[in-house]
Amino acid sequence: MKINKKVLWRERFWLYAPLFLWIGVIFYLSSSQGSMSQTSRFIRPFLEWLFPLAAEETLQTYHGYIRKFAHFAVYAVLAFFASRVFFYSAKNLLQRFWYLFAFLLVVLIASIDETNQSFNAARTGSIYDVLIDASGGLTMIFLFWLVRTASRKRVV
Repeated sequence: MKINKKVLWRERFWLYAPLFLWIGVIFYLSSSQGSMSQTSRFIRPFLEWLFPLAAEETLQTYHGYIRKFAHFAVYAVLAFFASRVFFYSAKNLLQRFWYLFAFLLVVLIASIDETNQSFNAARTGSIYDVLIDASGGLTMIFLFWLVRTASRKRVV
């Protein structure tokens, strides 16, 4: 049987493209464009609409919580794309230990992201953000595993 290399290339492209695109989104958000002053342009009016009588400190606190949840969610998406790539990898080692490689990629990107932010005057790098990022990634890896396990049991 002859393998169509064009089809194989296209399948790999659609497998890997979302992962690389999402890493690009993370690095864009790591720039000054993702700073608190920039995100407050759209988060602040929303919070003022939701809580018109809230004190300034309360709005700042809510804004901080939203930003921390964004860390969790953005890295959960990264973990989903990484899990998908490694789970369907053509390399046996990557496929067998997909969860480990997905988690290592999440931690690597989170570490690079926070290091990058520490060199930006508009941002601050924090090990705590890496921990939030890793927990978002770990949560998604667990959910990915759960869905894969449940679908495998349903087939049998």
